[in-house]
Amino acid sequence: MKNHTGKNTKALKTATRLVTTGRSPKEQDGFVNPPVIHASTVVFDSTEQLYSGKSKFAYGRRGTPTTNALTDALTDLEGAHGSVLAPSGLAACSLALLSACKAGDHVLITDSVYEPTRNFAKTVLEPMGVAVQYYDPLIGGDIATLFKDNTSAVFTEAPGSQTFEMQDIPAIVAACKDRDILVLLDNTWGTPLYFDSMGHGVDITIQAGTKYIVGHSDVMLGTISANERAWGRLYDVHGAMGYHVGPDDVYLALRGLRTMGIRLRQHQESAFEMAQWLEARPEVDRVLYPPLPSDPGHAIWKRDFTGACGLMGVVLKDVSKKQACAFIDALDLFGLGYSWGGFESLVIHADPRNYRTATTWNEPGQLIRLHIGLEDVSDLKEDLEGGFAALSSAK
Repeated sequence: MKNHTGKNTKALKTATRLVTTGRSPKEQDGFVNPPVIHASTVVFDSTEQLYSGKSKFAYGRRGTPTTNALTDALTDLEGAHGSVLAPSGLAACSLALLSACKAGDHVLITDSVYEPTRNFAKTVLEPMGVAVQYYDPLIGGDIATLFKDNTSAVFTEAPGSQTFEMQDIPAIVAACKDRDILVLLDNTWGTPLYFDSMGHGVDITIQAGTKYIVGHSDVMLGTISANERAWGRLYDVHGAMGYHVGPDDVYLALRGLRTMGIRLRQHQESAFEMAQWLEARPEVDRVLYPPLPSDPGHAIWKRDFTGACGLMGVVLKDVSKKQACAFIDALDLFGLGYSWGGFESLVIHADPRNYRTATTWNEPGQLIRLHIGLEDVSDLKEDLEGGFAALSSAK
């Protein structure tokens, strides 16, 4: 793929590609950003043109120059054959799964999957006749022991949601290739900047663009990119489902994309410092963050990833849920709320015991999920110290 300068983007470094890909000032009267086109109807010069199927655009739901700017950029960054958009990260996970299976198929999903994705499998896939089986995220190449004659896809997430297990994606891919099984990956944590999913053999890669692509907590967005093998079916199902993302949201995602590299670097730097600080706290049993040498998934992370984001888990030493809530309620800079990936730091209490089926979560302490935002780390530490003081008082 070439960028607006006419250069092959593969010859450029990632930071440069983030700035240049998906836009063409020469085709936009010199403006550096693509136009925000609000459109539904496209008019044609003749019936021949309308019915030929050769027009670049036919109807706004299927895309405009604005949406194409973002999907072209994503396809470039992902090293994919094509990309489509969805109105949320969950919608992207759902669409990807629907494109990879049909009634009568068997699908394997990591037990550490994002809980709403699990709910989609329960409420949609299973009633439509898809057999869903959950597996230990640490299974690696042994996933082949779970394959059946009708297994069509394996859904992965690295690291795992809330518990941050690192999956051995190359080993899973190798096992699936022998059986022509599709590998899907929720790559929101790593992003294509820090984990090259297509380069590691993944067929369909998913991002909750709400998080680091947008980066400002003001847009819901999902992205799905596929290799040539999976693209045709993904494109067809996307069209059949009628998924569409509004042009203003697409524009905000494009704007966020341009600064994604420098934001992620700061999230990573701050998160690593915070993870080390938390690990040394007497109230903390362990920190779930693969870049830490003490993390069980560190070796896989170091082998396959080139960086990390700002999301981590913290297991407090044997305390009650009431004490954990006292810790959270005392925080000021850490907002209590879902999502992550924006400029602000966030915190929630998590309990994997509520939904795990293939594995068990046996940590005696309470699990807290932290997103480290772009605030100064000294202020974040002071905020957490106030939380730890409240935790002690709650005893």
